[in-house]
Amino acid sequence: MPDDELITAASNGSLLEDAQLVKQVDRLMKDPRARRTAIQFFCQWLHIRNFDQNDDKNENLFPEFAGIRDDMYEESVLFFTNMINNDESVLDLLTADYTFVNSTLAAHYGISDVDGDHWRRVRDVKPSGRGGILTMATTLATNSGASRTSPILRGNWVYETLLGEKLPNPPADVPQLPEIVPDNLTARQLIELHSETPECAKCHKLIDPYGFALEQYDVLGRIRPIPGDTKTKLPDGVAIDGAQGLRAYLSTTRQDDFLRQFTRKLLGYALGREVQLSDQLLIDEIIADLKLNDYRISIAIKHIVLSPQFRNIRGRDFLTD
Repeated sequence: MPDDELITAASNGSLLEDAQLVKQVDRLMKDPRARRTAIQFFCQWLHIRNFDQNDDKNENLFPEFAGIRDDMYEESVLFFTNMINNDESVLDLLTADYTFVNSTLAAHYGISDVDGDHWRRVRDVKPSGRGGILTMATTLATNSGASRTSPILRGNWVYETLLGEKLPNPPADVPQLPEIVPDNLTARQLIELHSETPECAKCHKLIDPYGFALEQYDVLGRIRPIPGDTKTKLPDGVAIDGAQGLRAYLSTTRQDDFLRQFTRKLLGYALGREVQLSDQLLIDEIIADLKLNDYRISIAIKHIVLSPQFRNIRGRDFLTD
């Protein structure tokens, strides 16, 4: 809901001026209500919205989940809210060396020297295996099964949600994998056996390697006491090891693809519609300007707010330079 200042600016016509729009963007990005955008945009895009209501984990295997899922969700919401409030780099979604924890979540993550229930920003978390969306408990748990990790789900999340790729439709008679990993196999070995059949291999070779890189984390996003095999070769032939290798790959080799997916999703959210071919020039301009301005999220937001697509009623003709 617009506040009084925004309603006044719209009523007196000053909101039609570029400078006034930019001023309002700067003001509203610092507003505590940016938390709403953190949930409605970031959490929705990343498929973790309402994670605090998630009840799909096996209670016998993970009885602690119900008591910590609220804290897991709060970390993500605070991270995204901070990105808006403090105009952080979009690439921090992948490369941040900080996160937000209380003592409960810090213990879950193995981060030391955090006491009390209050939330605080902690730095230098990469040695603890944290930093950015790849290693948040919300994304790792969402893309796991009820009883075991799922390199397939995690890999598909990276492939489609973060990179904007699309898989072909799976065959109709795909065999179901067991929910519990057999004693003589790891989750990775189970998936590799499943993926050997030709009708399955065409999709799994595109997504599974991304998921294998995250196998150091268990169903609830904790680092496993005994690290799994996280070395893998991605579809383009690049060899990586673990979350750190995946983070580096996405933020460098696939940076343009990630920025394009982020920009497409943000534009679609702002316009309330699917992105169209006619929006591609704007998307290209946003990506180019992000690169010139330390990838600050305000650059993308201001481009969108100042665009004809945002300022004009859909269906009316408008001119572009």
